[in-house]
Amino acid sequence: MDIFKEFRFEAAHRLPNVPQGHKCARLHGHSFIVKVIVKGPVGETSGWVQDFADLDQAFKPLHKRIDHQYLNEIEGLENPTSENLAIWIWERLKPTLPDLHQVVVQETCTAGCIYQGPDAEP
Repeated sequence: MDIFKEFRFEAAHRLPNVPQGHKCARLHGHSFIVKVIVKGPVGETSGWVQDFADLDQAFKPLHKRIDHQYLNEIEGLENPTSENLAIWIWERLKPTLPDLHQVVVQETCTAGCIYQGPDAEP
């Protein structure tokens, strides 16, 4: 079974590797939504896959690093596409959430990406 917790943050960025004249090369911001999804069996005693508070605790230090920040200035996010942001979040969550299954990053209401870790098929 999958469970998820959704987090929101505001941040600015620019994409330095897009073609000249691309609108995303300019500084702009988003109201990002990140969904952290954990997969596992439902515990016989607990009745849950994992405590949602565990997901809150795991994401809290990341939220402090990215909320209301210029993402390009954060180590590892020099090219802060949604895809790179999802990978960056995965790499920091996986050690504390071993059953992490997906990280979803939405940068607008209609656009985002889903990352299932480095071992998932491309």
